[in-house]
Parts: sequence; structure tokens; C-alpha cells
Amino acid sequence: MAQLVDDHISLINTMNNTRLDRQGVMEKFGVTPEQIIDYLALMGDSSDNVPGVDKVGPKTASKWLQEHGTIDQLLASADSIKGKAGENLRAAVATLQLARQLVTINCGIPLPLSADQLQLQAPDRQKLAELFTRLEFKGWLAELKEEDSARPAAADAGGASASANYQMIVDAGEFDRWCERLRQAPLFAFDTETTSLSYMDAEIVGVSFAINAGEAAYVPLAHDYAGAPAQLSREAVLAALRPLLEDGQRPLLGQNLKYDMNVLANYGITLAGIAHDTMLQSYVLNSTGSRHDMDTLALQYLSYQTIHYEDVTGKGAKQIPFSAVAVADATRYAAEDADVTLRLHQALWPRLQQEPLLRDLYQQIEVPLIPVLSRMERNGVLIDVPMLQRLSEEISSQLQQLEEEAYRQAGAVFNLGSPKQIQEILYERQQLPVLQKTPTGQPSTAENVLQELAETYPLPQIILDHRGLSKLKSTYTDRLPEQVNARSGRVHTSYHQAVASTGRLSSSDPNLQNIPVRSDTGRRIRQAFIAAPGYRILAADYSQIELRILAHLSQDEGLLAAFAAGADIHRATAAEVFGIPLEQVSNEQRRSAKAINFGLVYGMSAFGLGKQLAIDRGTAQQYIDLYFSRYPGVKRFMDQTREQARSQGYVATVFGRRLYLPEINARNPQRRQYAERTAINAPMQGTAADIIKLAMLAADRWLREEQVDARMIMQVHDELVFEVAADAVDAVRPRVSALMCSVAQLRVSLVVDTGVGENWDQAH
Repeated sequence: MAQLVDDHISLINTMNNTRLDRQGVMEKFGVTPEQIIDYLALMGDSSDNVPGVDKVGPKTASKWLQEHGTIDQLLASADSIKGKAGENLRAAVATLQLARQLVTINCGIPLPLSADQLQLQAPDRQKLAELFTRLEFKGWLAELKEEDSARPAAADAGGASASANYQMIVDAGEFDRWCERLRQAPLFAFDTETTSLSYMDAEIVGVSFAINAGEAAYVPLAHDYAGAPAQLSREAVLAALRPLLEDGQRPLLGQNLKYDMNVLANYGITLAGIAHDTMLQSYVLNSTGSRHDMDTLALQYLSYQTIHYEDVTGKGAKQIPFSAVAVADATRYAAEDADVTLRLHQALWPRLQQEPLLRDLYQQIEVPLIPVLSRMERNGVLIDVPMLQRLSEEISSQLQQLEEEAYRQAGAVFNLGSPKQIQEILYERQQLPVLQKTPTGQPSTAENVLQELAETYPLPQIILDHRGLSKLKSTYTDRLPEQVNARSGRVHTSYHQAVASTGRLSSSDPNLQNIPVRSDTGRRIRQAFIAAPGYRILAADYSQIELRILAHLSQDEGLLAAFAAGADIHRATAAEVFGIPLEQVSNEQRRSAKAINFGLVYGMSAFGLGKQLAIDRGTAQQYIDLYFSRYPGVKRFMDQTREQARSQGYVATVFGRRLYLPEINARNPQRRQYAERTAINAPMQGTAADIIKLAMLAADRWLREEQVDARMIMQVHDELVFEVAADAVDAVRPRVSALMCSVAQLRVSLVVDTGVGENWDQAH
């Protein structure tokens, strides 16, 4: 930087607050500012890969320039420079001009800003909030919130403000006036405040609504702390709201309305007319972005820090129920929820309208699915509690046997649930090879590492078996009986529409997606999911749906022909890859072909395939090369998908759902390759997710229209599970299969496998 110094520019070292003017540069470096470029070029800089003159340092460089003035004049006298230094100078003639260019600060870059525009400006609070939210700088977000609260009441761009009109309604006449306004409104935001996140147990404490941005009302109904003001009757308020909430022609707006729909059902109110859900608007716009809760969205889209639940209820052991929150505080919190929801809709809905495919996905799949999921959740599933208790005891015995065997193998007693103790046993006592380290440099005990070690050593496999059984016990055999609802006698999961980036549903409390289907213990857990007396479990599962979608997307003639012929796709693939007749394909060859088929769908490399098939990497690569030579359309599709992802930053499903890939052009090879694998898999997995959602809509519509004695009770991966009256099974089974097969028109037919049994496992 000293090369920039002149009579008008000085150089400030901000570390020690010293200033270098022209004289200071000469005193520090022994050359003038105009000579700094030549000075640096002569010395070179290995850290920046700048070539210099070998063995020339600051003293020699400054001496030469003091004597000769410039590099050009120095080179003109190069023959007069004696000794090794002179030899090195003459040898560097060809590179000195390059070095000179590399160390020169280019002052000729056009700057599209004036000096006035470079003055420090007031911060862009919206962009700061978006940045802090994306990077999860929670401390700085909190500072923004404190600053916002101290600022004047004017609203941020698009955000709510301290001047918003939030009204507490405890007067019957005022409530009636608001009801009339709601009846006249083209759209209003609605929200409930409750006693619990568990929708089956939640009681309504109050309701809020908003019609215009900046104006909202809260109706407290069950605040029961000492000194709480008189409140309107919950029964009377809900009775007055029922016609509005159940009118399917009156558009409603909310944030995660499925929860409110479930809670209202506890009071016999069927929420209808759901037109918009801001959580789903955000999710459809960008499923791979930040979270889709209201607090996050308010920061991201409105640059507004909301009042958080903990701000009014407290945290941890000192947290109070919402019914104990002061009504004035509850009003600010709850009315803000409705107001911010309305503002978010005003920010998000225009963006969706600009993208017709995303708009249709939102309006035709995601929003209509809300009541379907609500009904499924409230239907629940019947659990055989005594069976799970017996299974839990058996698992306890198995865990004890595994622990004893682990102690014998290790030659010591240790905690199989402690990564630190496992590290000590495996890597210090048994001296097993360290295949991978943690970010802190410790030998890894992650599952994939233990799986690789288990191929050679017995103890890692015992630890893996122990982990798997422990998780099943804690998550299912012990936990499921505790999750049976006292009123319904059933377990009620929560399905999440806005979590998985591919569009798939996820579930929690309990998580139905992670029950292993192939292990004996997993199957026995599924046996505990039973039908009520006089009913049967009907399971309907899409067969090889992602491979069928691959055939549709790739338009590969070989894959299309195999599916059209109704062939065993894995056996057909084996025949193609190994160049043998279909009838000669061995079970081992079919297994290899199956690994290739599904591996390619999930972006598996030759290394991963070789590991799965226990073959060397070269042979695995030959299998993949043979596959692509037989199915060239698949290779073409994969290449085109990667290129499309690189150019536009996202891939899309058949129905237009987008999966953004911010790492697709990353310099880090691992991140880039992961993004490329995701790019290939996402259109297939996402299309499968869209199809199963369409199937749920179709099945639910038919069950309600025909008033069939059957109910949809679970959705797991590519499978729908129904509880059907025994005498209706013969009618429901083929109809469900036909509906599921007809919801999408692909280049290959969709196929659904169905099964019926007394429990979920029998139905497979």
C-alpha cells in the first residue's frame, strides 16, 4: 500500500494508529513511494507466488534503487553488478516485468460511485436482519431488536411497528363489531393461543385476527392468573366465530393453520376456507432456505423482530403457561402474530404469483393437503401396548447380552453409549486403525466409521447393534405406550409439510419414518400398529416409484421398455449390464443390479457401490460404465441435470417444485459433489413426494364423498396406510390402488402394491 502514498495520501496502520507520509515511507523502506513497486518486484513474495531476484532482500533492493533509481535503469547497468547478486539479477530479467505487474495496485478501475456515495450511510436494517438470520448471528439479531425497540414508532419497510394498533377485546359489543368486520373482509388472518403444543391436549386461551396490516385484535378467553380482567365466555366467542370459521367460501389466512385446525376440532369446529398459509408460501418459494416459522420469516421478509413466546412466558423451569401471561402482554404478542402473518402474506403471495408452477403447486397440492393431514393426525393409530412392553423387556435382555459380549471383546467394562470411552477402547486399547477424525481431531466413532471397521473387527459391530436396539427401545417400545392419548386411546403423530427440502412429509412424536422395515425388531414394532376390532389395516405402497420417475425423466428407451413389459427391473438391468439372457440372471447379479439402480438414483459413486457390493472400485466402475452404455438416456439425463443445476442454481420436479442448490458451484469438491448428487436425486424424490401427496388428496376426497367406513391413518415414505372396516376391504383395496395409480400421467405406469392384515406388518 505504500506505493499509493504521495503529497495528498498517507498510510494509516490501524493496528497501532501510526501514519506514514512520504518521508515515513522513505525512513521505513529506504526508497520513495514511487519506487515501492520496483522494490517489491526485486524482492518477490513467495506467499503470493510473485517471482523476484533470488537472494535479494530489503537491504539489497533499497541499495540498488537508491543507486539506479528504477528497475529499468538497474537492468541497463546489470553487467556492472558483481558477484552472485549480479548473476541472479541477470537471470531474473525475464520475470521482473511480470513481478512488477503483479505487485502493482491497479488504480485505473472504473468506480460507479462518487466520493459522496462512499460516505458512511445509515445501515440497511432489512438486509442486516436477512443476513443475520441466514447466518444465525443471534446476538446481533438481539441487538437489532433492542435498537428497534428504542427507535421511534415508525415502521420498517414492510414490517410491523410499535405504532401498530393492537386491540384487546373484552367487551361483547366490541367483539360483535369485529365479527361484522370479519364477515365483510375479503381475507383475514386467524390465530389461536393455547395451553399446549400437543394439538390433542391443547385448550384455547385466546384468539387473534387481522384484516389490515398494522391493525389486529386479541380476544383473551382463559387467562386465569390472580387479578386477570373479566373476559368473554370462550363458548360464546367460539360459537359466534363458528359460522365464519366453518364457511368454506370465506377465505382464511394463517401461519401453520393445521395446528389451529386440530385445536379447533377439540371444540367441534371444522376449520374450512383455508386459502393461504404463510409457512407453506415460504416453503414452496424456497424449501432449502431458512426455517419457515413466523419469527424467522418476519426477519427475513419484513426485517422485523417479533415478540417471541419466551419473551412473555419466560424460559426453562420458570416458564409460565400462556394462560398465566398478563392480558396486556398477551395482546401485544398474539395480535402481532395475526398482524405479521397478514404482512407476510402480502410479501410472499405476490412472489408466488410471479411463478405459475410454484403457485399451482401451492394452491393445488400444499394448501388442500392441510385438512387431509389434520384428519389423518386426529384419526391416529391404535397401538398394542402390552405387546410393546413385552418387546421392550426382550430388547433389554438383548442389550444386556450385547454389553457382556462387548466387555469380553474389549477386556474391560465401559459405557457403550459414551463416544469418549468407545474411542479409548477401540483406538487406544485395541489399536484399531483411525479411519476418520472429528473436527476436534479425535478418532471418530460415527456410524459410518464403525460400519467400515465392523467388516474386519467384531467389537464395532457389537457397538452398532447395541446402538440400533437402544434407539428402537427409547424411541418406540418405551415411548409409544407413553404417547397414547388418554381420550382417544390412540397415538397421534404430527406431519410436517415444511421441513424436508425435497417436499417429502416428515413426522414427529412419534417419528413414523424411521422404523426399520427389514430388521426383525423393526417388523415387530410394526406389528404393534393394529386395527380396531372389526377393522383391518390396508397398506398401499408405490412400487419402485423413483426408478419409474427416472425412466420418465431420462426417457431412456431401455428403461421405458423394461417397465412397459412389466419386467423385474433389477433382473432386466442385470441382463443388460452383464450381457446375458434374462432367465440366466443369478440372484447375486440381480442384487448387484439393484444396488446400481438405487445407487444411481441417490448419486452413489464407484467407491460407494464397491463398498456395498464388497468388490473393488475398478470393478464397480466397470458396472457403472456398462450400465450407462446400456441405458445412455440415464447418463444424458444426469449430465443435463448437473449442467442445469449449475446454470440456474436449482432443479425442479415434474410438478415444478424447486430445490435450490447453493453449493452446486462451490470450490470445495466435496460440497460441490454432494450438491451434484442432490441435483440428480431431488427431481425423482421430489416428484415422488408430490405424487404421494396427490394420492392422499384423491384418497381422502373419495373416502369422504362415498362415506366409506375407512380412514387414512398414516403416510410413510411411498406408502399410505388405512384402517378399513373388514367388510369394506374388498371394495376399498382396488379403489385405493386405482386412485393412487391415476394421480400422475408419466411415460411409465405407476404400480401400487397393497396388503391387508390385522396389523401394519401383516399388511406388507
